[in-house]
Amino acid sequence: MDAVPCLCVPGRHAQEFRTCLRSKGALDLSSCLVKNSDGTVLLPILKSCLSQLDLQSFNAASNSACEIVWSQSPLKSKKERTQTGVNKLGKVLQELLESHGERWVEELRGDLPRSFQRHGDLVLLGDSCFSLPLWKKLLWSAVAGGLGAKRLAKMSRISRDGFRSPEVTMLLGEHSWVKHVDNGISYEFDVTKCMFSAGNITEKLRVAGFDCRGETVVDLYAGIGYFTLPYLVHAKASHVHACEWNPDAVEALQKNLLANTVSDRCTIHQGDNRQLQLCDVADRVNLGLIPSSEDGWPVACRLLKRTTGGILHIHQNITSPLRDTAAGDATQRVSGKKADREVWQIWADDTAKHISSLLRDVTGAIWTTNIQHIEHVKSYAPHVHHVVLDLECRPLLIKDTNTGTEQTL
Repeated sequence: MDAVPCLCVPGRHAQEFRTCLRSKGALDLSSCLVKNSDGTVLLPILKSCLSQLDLQSFNAASNSACEIVWSQSPLKSKKERTQTGVNKLGKVLQELLESHGERWVEELRGDLPRSFQRHGDLVLLGDSCFSLPLWKKLLWSAVAGGLGAKRLAKMSRISRDGFRSPEVTMLLGEHSWVKHVDNGISYEFDVTKCMFSAGNITEKLRVAGFDCRGETVVDLYAGIGYFTLPYLVHAKASHVHACEWNPDAVEALQKNLLANTVSDRCTIHQGDNRQLQLCDVADRVNLGLIPSSEDGWPVACRLLKRTTGGILHIHQNITSPLRDTAAGDATQRVSGKKADREVWQIWADDTAKHISSLLRDVTGAIWTTNIQHIEHVKSYAPHVHHVVLDLECRPLLIKDTNTGTEQTL
């Protein structure tokens, strides 16, 4: 394959560089970033934009080194990689069935998995595949071999047990624990008991780029450590309080803290975070729950330090009103994105006011809130978006003219 131009950057700054390249129209959106074993990340660049990139300004702005490299690595999009795997699987199964005297028909091809998750040597299939009776004659080892895996599992649905536990059946393999490495961080979990949010990689990279030295962070929905670990490993938080009520996720979180040698800087609080006894401790609170983290907002307000305040990272799924757009009309598509951002801004403004009111109720003092940033994480549909609001919250201080000390108003 032809070499692809890439910007090679430190992993902890990958999201910062990615956002910058995208704003300049230089990011190749048809290809995926590649994570190297040395902790660097390759961001694919459009060849037509190479001459316009100013590496000196990039390096100065981020205070870190980056360089242009030409990569032969497979930079195909996730969709293209999945399609390649499905096509290979179809060929393997067609040969297998025909060797057993069965006829290959298009109905069988339509019952192959359209997507799947890969965790090391285990492939996790969705529920909308292999539903035809004929597949019962198959050896699952053939399916795994066709997908380049040794273990195979299939998800049926998400449980309504309050933990959003997956309902997963192991089809091939003796155990269900897997290891997933993102940006130099090792995540281990049981696929039959915990979900892995692969779509949050850009937000995890962004968190990894924060400077949290000297800060105490509270992660209200820690899970297996999706954000807890980047705060500890890369952002260098002094201490993280990780709240999680799913005992299976807590078991995985404990393993992951040890595996990444950061357990000495983390305290796990198992149970409903609304019953959390902590208060007045946090410089930063992560509210990584979707579709909404609103139940955790009063908790987050109690956690912020009373004298200095801090930053809330509030996750939310926002639905934009459907718009009438002409098919293929680029102008309409652009205006649609603008309209989405206007809806996000309205939600952020309302949230800032709500948080300010909650802080006053909790502390009895007046607080100011400032919208630092609205980050788009991913889209679930053309009009449903996962965003994160970075909200700075500070108590309003007044100076006592007699003593010269500052007090909250």
